[in-house]
Amino acid sequence: MAINWYKYASPASFYALAGKMIPFFTVLAIGLLATGLYIGFFVAPTDFQQGEAYRIIFIHVPAAWMSMFLYVIMACWAGIGLAFNTRLSSMMATAIAPTGAMFTFLALWTGSLWGKPMWGTWWVWDARLTSELILLFLYIGFMSLQAAIDDPRRADKAGAIIALVGVINIPIIYFSVQWWNTLHQGASVSVTQAPTMASIMLTGMMVMVFASWMYSIAVILKRVRSIILERERHTVWVAELRRKGAL
Repeated sequence: MAINWYKYASPASFYALAGKMIPFFTVLAIGLLATGLYIGFFVAPTDFQQGEAYRIIFIHVPAAWMSMFLYVIMACWAGIGLAFNTRLSSMMATAIAPTGAMFTFLALWTGSLWGKPMWGTWWVWDARLTSELILLFLYIGFMSLQAAIDDPRRADKAGAIIALVGVINIPIIYFSVQWWNTLHQGASVSVTQAPTMASIMLTGMMVMVFASWMYSIAVILKRVRSIILERERHTVWVAELRRKGAL
């Protein structure tokens, strides 16, 4: 049976669908997180160069990847909302921003914890760290601008412009270790080369990446439901939910 995907472009239809998906992704996130942390901190061997300090990679790398990928997804939703004036697209972009900002902060924080024993300092103004910090400012700017504008439609359009312009920072972050002389190590995982880490380390890291994905989906769906209720509070279907005691 064919699925009418256009049906779920409606905030009312998507609200119900998101409610059904949240428990599934939450359970997956918890299971994968527990598995990934166990592999990373109890199964993976000690690194012969960095010792036990390298284990922060199991949190740092997934957080850094998610910070970039979520920004691209946020910009795509914001761009769709700007181009086609679709309400749900803009709501999705708004829902993604706090999670992306959280992962960016986590990447910067764990990077500092990792940098201290490796470099002897908490922070250096090299290309990778500076461009990642700019990413955090872009997330904060997106959220702050939307919060400063009372009209949601105008706020969505203004935020979309920031999101789309900021996409240029993503390839700068990714290729910074290749384009400039930087203290930050190169990629341990590449689509064009074999991984430079032990297979059990790679397994633990990838499990944590999937855990971060599942967590992001669950949290974003939960947040977008709240945004939908806020923006659609005067509609008939929300009033019907209140009447039934579903809110």
